[in-house]
Amino acid sequence: MNSRTFVIAEIGINHNGSVEKALEMVRAAHTAGCDAVKFQKRTVDVVYSEAELARPRESPFGDTNGDLKRALELSVEEYGPIIEECDRLGLFFGASAWDVGALEEVEALEPGFHKISSPMLTDLELVRRAAETGRPLIISTGMSTLEEVDAALEVVDPEWTILLACTSAYPTADADANVRRVRSLRDRYRLPVGWSGHEADDLASLVAVSLGASVVERHFTLDRGWFGSDQKLSVEPGEMRCMVQRIRRVEQIRGDGEQRLLDVERPARDKLRRV
Repeated sequence: MNSRTFVIAEIGINHNGSVEKALEMVRAAHTAGCDAVKFQKRTVDVVYSEAELARPRESPFGDTNGDLKRALELSVEEYGPIIEECDRLGLFFGASAWDVGALEEVEALEPGFHKISSPMLTDLELVRRAAETGRPLIISTGMSTLEEVDAALEVVDPEWTILLACTSAYPTADADANVRRVRSLRDRYRLPVGWSGHEADDLASLVAVSLGASVVERHFTLDRGWFGSDQKLSVEPGEMRCMVQRIRRVEQIRGDGEQRLLDVERPARDKLRRV
């Protein structure tokens, strides 16, 4: 068990609707040592009701929730230069779609993977349609019962599916992390399992890697002071770089679990063994 952990910088909507910010974040994720970046895509008028969009909400983009939600969405065309930059840097690009229309738009971008976010795990039509693309599918299991996870996995191809253990609390307290789910989910479903973290530091992510997490996903920002609901629980570039470095150390420390005589032990063995 010494495989390399796949690290995803969850940019989500932290770009605040700016392609320039998104590009800067992609470059920062690459510099930090991440393997992939992930965005979010919604068809605003489908995901939110008319009443919810009309609800008063002050933001830099207007006075209603609809003003905010529409401003945060990047179009398929705007994703063009972002994907080009990912390709140039050797980063995988993926996105979590929150409705079937958005999934079709993401699929048109030919992503490296699709992601089903925790709130959407019970939307079995969305899960099934994402699985039918034939691309790797990552499913977060936050806020879900085992029965709900069972149902979602009934409509996917297990060969292309990865689960993420996750606690949908922002931030997640130590007592609520329950990182050992990485093992229990892997044992139950015989699938690769990773960790999607919402903690204030990287400790839970490192513990997850020590338990064999194949993926670590963390929300990512350039500045936690930026406007946005996800900014304060996100990892900044220096913190991400440090976490990735620590993950690589944990992978080495974890080893393969085999008991054997190591060459580095031979001098001590020759000196100290009496029989």
